[in-house]
Amino acid sequence: MIYKINLTEHKEMKRSASVFFLLLVFSLRIFSQDALPRSIPEMQGVSSQSIINFLDSTAVDENEFHSFMFLRHGKVIAEGWWNPYRADLKHTMYSCSKSFTATAIGFAVKEGKLNVTDKVISFFPDQLPDTVGAFLRDLTVRDLLTMSVGQEPDPTRNIVMDTNWVRSFLALPIVHKPGTQFLYNSMATYMLSAIVQKVTGQRTFDYLTTRLFEPLGIQGIDWEVDPKGINTGGWGLRLKTEDMAKFGQLFLQEGRWKKKRILPKAWIKEASTSKILQHPEYSQEKRDSSDWEQGYCYQMWRCKNNAYRADGAFGQFIIVMPEQDAVIAITSETRHMQGILDNVWKHLLPGMQKKRMKPNDSLAQQLKVQLNSLVLPIPGNSNTSDQVEQISGKVFSVEPNDKRVRTISFEFNDEVCTMVITNDSTTQRIKFTPLRWNEGETERPGPYLLSSAPSALKGLPPFKVAGEYNWRDDNKLELVLRYVESPHTETITCQFEGDSLKFESKVSFNPNQVNVLNGTARP
Repeated sequence: MIYKINLTEHKEMKRSASVFFLLLVFSLRIFSQDALPRSIPEMQGVSSQSIINFLDSTAVDENEFHSFMFLRHGKVIAEGWWNPYRADLKHTMYSCSKSFTATAIGFAVKEGKLNVTDKVISFFPDQLPDTVGAFLRDLTVRDLLTMSVGQEPDPTRNIVMDTNWVRSFLALPIVHKPGTQFLYNSMATYMLSAIVQKVTGQRTFDYLTTRLFEPLGIQGIDWEVDPKGINTGGWGLRLKTEDMAKFGQLFLQEGRWKKKRILPKAWIKEASTSKILQHPEYSQEKRDSSDWEQGYCYQMWRCKNNAYRADGAFGQFIIVMPEQDAVIAITSETRHMQGILDNVWKHLLPGMQKKRMKPNDSLAQQLKVQLNSLVLPIPGNSNTSDQVEQISGKVFSVEPNDKRVRTISFEFNDEVCTMVITNDSTTQRIKFTPLRWNEGETERPGPYLLSSAPSALKGLPPFKVAGEYNWRDDNKLELVLRYVESPHTETITCQFEGDSLKFESKVSFNPNQVNVLNGTARP
């Protein structure tokens, strides 16, 4: 790839030491045709101070950020990962996956394989209930796209317990006329994925690989499947942060990539404009206060400030801002997703100007340092205990439990604590180090080492993790396990009293759910 810099830009680059630093940092990326081009904020009309202010806000609010990438005029002007998260790691997208599933529908429409007005039952004649009601008969692909199926409540939790999700979805009653009422329904997106597989003969993931992922240079990703091998559609896709930014940039460029038409401009417009309101009964004032009340598109949400976004649980965002020619990708874990968007509007939006700004070496250096030093706090307290010699190598037999854990043991060697868990069929060995993260992986996928949440995320390999331990007191060992390809963290507390062990675990997205195991050391 050849980068051309005009004379004016060249003179400005010579005057700015920060530019040369960025060129050095991204020199390896320049030779990759798949990487997005890099620049500095002021050269793309963005104040570095606005980005600094945004980063400052992430350090004091209740949201835990994992990554951030800011594109202006098609160039990355700021990017950062909060250690132990990294640029090369995938991150669970949750409902951002929905926007990719809708895009697969867009490709299928482009290729004449279906229309959004097609009836859903037409794709699954062998899966229909004995009686097909009028509402089910009228249900269209467009109703699935706009979350206006008419089912109530959201059937997702119940359907995923079945082995045939398509049949289960079609068997549920539809109580409102399709297309008239919004209800967030992840199984509607799953049905879109099932339809893509039905009409193309390929999983949605495989269908998108040659049409979307390969043209955008997106590699090394994966997507969960259901018991029948159909991609889950509404969740389960794992991408890197730059992959997210590329997807947003494709939409910003109205379906073009490297001067080639990937998706029809008409589809991009259709997919990103409001189709239905979540709460039409709300007052305008109330709707203006929320980014979830601006209208729902085709598996995307409209935002305030005439933007729109792909949106995933716990704070996964791909924000497209056409008026500002900008894309912002964020991964995080939060219970207050609106707070993240509020900070984007408060700090980043005002920093975008129409014209290029004069580089500011001091701010560029400050921003560089801040982006390079992002880190999540390590809860370390003490790395020593008088119990270490007594505990190391001791095997605790666990009382019968629904997690099917049989034994737990700990091995301490050169400050590395290896926790060994055996169950009916496997043995897991997970390493933790004090005051820093020890990278490894689990033998099972997902942030569910001892959680009662579903243990099988089909189609995904074991998750990469980072572990850290500390002693809260001589008898209490705390192990923190970050699932760095997801938003989540598991905290394990071990209380030792002589030959007994009380072992508790909780996951960050549900800290009130504590899993307790009791064990006794073998003689």
